[in-house]
Amino acid sequence: MEEQKKERRLLLMPSPLQGHITPLLHLAQILFSKGFSITILHTLYNSPDPTSYPQFSFHAIPDGLSESETATLDAVNLTDLINIRCVHPLKEYLLSLLSNSLQSVPCLISDAALHFTRSVCDEFKLPRLVLRTGGASSFLVFASFPLLREKGYLPVQESRLEEPVVDFPPLKVKDLPKYQSNDPEAFYNLVCRFVEDCKASSGVIWNTFEELESSALTKLRQDFSIPIYPIGPFHKLLLTGSASSASLLTPDKSCMSWLDRQEHKSVVYVSFGSIASISEDEFLEIAWGLSDSQQPFLWVIRPGLIRDSEWLEALPSGFLENLGGRGYFVKWAPQEQVLSHPAVGAFWTHNGWNSTLESICEGVPMICMPCFADQKVNAKFASSVWKVGVQLENKLERGEVERTIKKVMVGDGAKEIRENALNLKEKASACLREGGSSHCFLDSLVSDILSVASSASSDH
Repeated sequence: MEEQKKERRLLLMPSPLQGHITPLLHLAQILFSKGFSITILHTLYNSPDPTSYPQFSFHAIPDGLSESETATLDAVNLTDLINIRCVHPLKEYLLSLLSNSLQSVPCLISDAALHFTRSVCDEFKLPRLVLRTGGASSFLVFASFPLLREKGYLPVQESRLEEPVVDFPPLKVKDLPKYQSNDPEAFYNLVCRFVEDCKASSGVIWNTFEELESSALTKLRQDFSIPIYPIGPFHKLLLTGSASSASLLTPDKSCMSWLDRQEHKSVVYVSFGSIASISEDEFLEIAWGLSDSQQPFLWVIRPGLIRDSEWLEALPSGFLENLGGRGYFVKWAPQEQVLSHPAVGAFWTHNGWNSTLESICEGVPMICMPCFADQKVNAKFASSVWKVGVQLENKLERGEVERTIKKVMVGDGAKEIRENALNLKEKASACLREGGSSHCFLDSLVSDILSVASSASSDH
């Protein structure tokens, strides 16, 4: 069996955004540990560093993106361009690979956003699995976009923000995914397209687990007539220490020794991911709210987070001195290490799926401040369904920030939130053990890939 796997080469292609690259490379490591050979196909834009993964082969698919396009376009426009421009280069690559390869290639695993891989794989009769890097609950909302539009919930109207979305309790209209784009239809069209092309795949792999999103997964199994493999949390499936860094930014590890000097569960860790941006006014309200809360905090301020500002120069003069060492600032943090540190008591997050899952895995309560797309759904589930966090609902204002931090760290409900978070952490660990749900789904994914491969080789 092991020999059989080594002769099988899996092709994996990520969407070139940090939140998508990380889980795909984790999945590649998981499948490599199961004995498969791995080739990562990637765009030239945001290409991963091959030296971090000497065990994989890497092949660049020319994306034709100019520097001005990557600098000015939003994630939706970039994804649209990649879906157009990578068709021909991927065909050329597969043509030469499949005619010359001594190894069999059972399938291509592509990020769900790269829907162009469907037509290319169909042409080569190559089975295609899809990796959905977000959660199942948000995907269910994406899959219902046409229905939500028909019922008048989309596009989102300011006057209806507090209205409940009847088909999706406990969501309100303000929790529906939206994306600020120069072309509002582009996001809707991309979502509808990738949902359709997921349905036409040989199966969907999810970085989630059954116990976290059982109702969404059950519904997806009813709506999709294809296998569904919830095998997450990916980063916990990897043997400790074996996860190479998939980060496009270099983490500043100096914050770890600062954390070592803080009291147990006292620190608020603040990070809004790799894409979100805030205005200088919002930045100042967050800064004052953190300061006024009297809690120590570790804040990731990556270049580009504050619009029209380089880094900390937006802080008022004397602000840092007044903190007296209670705040620590980095441009990027080793997030998994930070969240597992005993000093961290809460994570103020944008609720990207990777961050949400990492917080759940470490049992760290969340302060939820979603920005766009699936983050709004994730935040609502964290605060209202799993009850492991509090949503910063109202205007981003220092008094509101201070109150929300206190609510999660020391308020009356803080104990209950912490208990829920620890309970969910235990479920996240249990699903990966032998006999656990993710462990079993991973076994069936591996055997399904092998059976696809053997039926394909008998066809030739």
